[in-house]
This record gives sequence, structure tokens and C-alpha cells, in this order.
Amino acid sequence: MENKGTKRLRMKASSLDGRDFSNMDLENADFSFSSLKDINFDGANLRNAKLRFSALDRTTFRNTDLRNADLSFSSLSDVDLSQARVEGANFSFTSHQKPLNKIDFNLIGAIQNQGWIGTLIAIVLGAIILYGINAIAFFTAEIYYTHEPVRIKLYQYLVSQNIIAGVFTILFTQQFTLWLDMLVDKVYIKHLILSVAILILNNALSIAIYFFFGINLVRNYRIMYPNEAAQNAPWYWYMWGAIIVANTFYYFSRAGKQISRKISDQEYQLLNLEKLKTRAELDALQARINPHFLYNSLNSIASLVHDDPEKAEEMTLLLSKLFRYTTGRKTNDYFDTIENELEMVDTYLKVEKVRFGDRLKFNVEVTDAALKVLQVPKFILQPIVENAIKHGISKMAEQGYIVVKIYEKDNWLHLCVSDNGPAFPENMGAGYGIKSIQDKLKLLYGENARLELHNDPYKSVNISILKTAIDSSLN
Repeated sequence: MENKGTKRLRMKASSLDGRDFSNMDLENADFSFSSLKDINFDGANLRNAKLRFSALDRTTFRNTDLRNADLSFSSLSDVDLSQARVEGANFSFTSHQKPLNKIDFNLIGAIQNQGWIGTLIAIVLGAIILYGINAIAFFTAEIYYTHEPVRIKLYQYLVSQNIIAGVFTILFTQQFTLWLDMLVDKVYIKHLILSVAILILNNALSIAIYFFFGINLVRNYRIMYPNEAAQNAPWYWYMWGAIIVANTFYYFSRAGKQISRKISDQEYQLLNLEKLKTRAELDALQARINPHFLYNSLNSIASLVHDDPEKAEEMTLLLSKLFRYTTGRKTNDYFDTIENELEMVDTYLKVEKVRFGDRLKFNVEVTDAALKVLQVPKFILQPIVENAIKHGISKMAEQGYIVVKIYEKDNWLHLCVSDNGPAFPENMGAGYGIKSIQDKLKLLYGENARLELHNDPYKSVNISILKTAIDSSLN
């Protein structure tokens, strides 16, 4: 797939029916001439993607970003476009079209096989190619060395006519077979229709060239050389070349698409594996309530039940709210607003304050209220605050304080947690909480996010995320 700075995904002429591309970043991807029936693009980013001449029957585009995508000449029956963004998308000439089919006979595989069939096919193809090259050499030599003006002009006319016919044959085959692949299923019928079309159109082209440029040349040649045996050859002899060239070109074009399709299938598998791997890793990195925290909280509640029932009740309610917050959210949604993240942190700190009493003070600050609506990875602050309690406040006899500050600077969002506990040791390795956040940031933002530990001017953990990366991760 194409991420920022990587090569654009190309899956042209691919059979991908029933695949799941939900929530994938497929911006600028090329799915032209592909069969994409029953595909799930729910929540995917298909901005500027090409899905031209594709079969999209029963495809799901719910919540998909299709801005400036090209879906021209594609079948769109029973397509779900609910809540999709389609500004600037091209839906012109959509119809009911059929997907490409697989090649039934693999000539390339037969040639690669060193058996007698492959050898025989290779001999025939080699002989035809060599015969054609020698014919080109012969006519070129005739034009270059002969001193008969009538013969030179005729040969020049024949060479020009064949060049024009060759160019026409390839261009026509290239364009005509695009529609042929959409409309016809059986391979032999495709080749038959192509042969008839080439026979008619190439013959019409030859007749037109003859009447416009060659009629006098041929007449003069026949007058001067009435006994040339080649003049008696029937017209259709000269049509076989165009038919063979068209069908050969079409066959190898289909073979190339088949190879591309296999590569595309592998790309899809790798893409899907990477997607599943990322989902699994993010699920594994979702914050869990530390068992020691739960153990300490329940012990505190037990000790307060008789001495201070109101505090015990307060702590029980806060703990219940905290668990409801962590267990009541969708596990496959990796983002939430800063406001919700801070609410969880505030609840967590209130639970700890009941346990630590006056030994703990804390403050949560957001410099700009507009930052509260930004989406950040879920559970990104709670592990850091938990570490500040575990390795900072709990180690102190005097009063400790924790400050959570959210601010923006130079288009970077900063989430900073500081405390007045013991400084970080110089050779400190990252614990599970810090390591999980580092891994999560890397998975979601790559090089556009970082986590830093500071002792100067004060002890703090600072998470920095480029704001443009925040927007991109949600598309």
C-alpha cells in the first residue's frame, strides 16, 4: 500500500472479489480493470484512487474517503456509499461490466518447461520471428541496393503500409481488448472476435492506403513486371500477419496481467497480514489496569471501611468509574479525544489520592481548549501517570505533586507528565508502560512522534506528535 514516502500501490487487472480492505490507507492506489465484487472498503482511505473499468457490484464504501477518486466506466450495482466522502469523485459512464478472467492455457509455462511440447512451441515461435526479421532485412536490402525506381517505390510503399498496419493493429488490439475482457468470458471467443475485427478493419485500412497512395505504384509495377509470381497471391494471404500479431500481442498481454495478478494477490496478502499484525500489536498495547494498583486500591478500601466509610465509598465509586471507562470502550478503536483521556487520568489520580491522602497533589492543564477535541491514541497518558506514582510519589516521604500539561508548539502536540519524585537514572531502561507507548506511537505515526524522558529543568515524560500526522492517521 502507499504510505507517505512509499511507492504507490498498483493492483491493476486483479481479481480481488470478497476481500477486506477496511480501514486501510489506499490513497492513490490503482485498481483499474479489476474485479472488486463484494469488497469491503469500510472506512478505507481511497482518496485519488483509480477504480476505472472495474466490477464493483455489492462493494461496501461506508465511511470511505473517495475524494477525487476515479470510478468511471465501473459497475456500481448494489453499492453501499452511505456516509462516504465523494467530493470530486468521477462516476461517469458507470454500468454493469464483467471482471477479467484467468488465462486458461499458460503458453509461457509450456515454453519454460523443457519437455517436447515446450521445445516445439519455442521452435515454431523462433522460426516465425526469424523469418520476419529476415524478410525485413531482405526488403531493406532491396530498397538500398536496387537501381530500379519502380521496384524501389513499390517496396517503400509496402514497407510503409506494413508499418502503418502494425501500429494500427497494436493500438487497436490494446484498446479493443479492454472492452473485450469486460464483456466476454471465454478466452477462445475473445480471440475469435479479435481476429474477425482485425481482418475487417486491417483490410479496410489496406484498401484505403492502396487507393490513396499505392494504386499508381502497383499499376506501374504490374506493367513493368507482368510475370512476377507474387502478384497472383490472394489478398487474404496478407491478412494473416495482422491476425497473428494481434492475437499474439493479446495473449502475452493477458499473460502479463496474470503474472501481475499473482503479484497483486501476494501484495494483498502482505497488506492484510501487516494490517492484522498492526491491529494485534495495538490490541496488545492497550493499557491494562495494573494488578498491583488494583491490589493496593482494594486494600485501601478495606482499611477505610471501618475508619472512614465515606472515603471507602468514594474510592469504590471512583474505582468503578475507572473500570467502566477502560472496559466500556471498543477494543478495535485506537483513538479517543484528549478530553476523554484526561478524564480517565483525573479519575485514576483521584483513586490514588484517596490512598495517598495529602502526600499527593496533582493538576491537569490544557493551554488551549481547542486541543481537547484532538484524537490521540487511547490509554496514552494513564501508564505514564501510573509510573509517576509508582516510581516517583510512592518513593517520597514528603508531599509529591504530578502535573499533566497539554500544549501545542511549532505545530507539534505535546503531552507532558511531570512529577517531583526521584530523577530518572541515566542508564534507565524503558519499562513495560513506557515501551508500550513507544511501540504504539511508532505503529501509528512512524517518525512523526516521539517520547522523551527529561530530568532538566524538571523531571518529566514528554510525548510529541506532529499535528499533521494526527490528521493523517484518522483518514
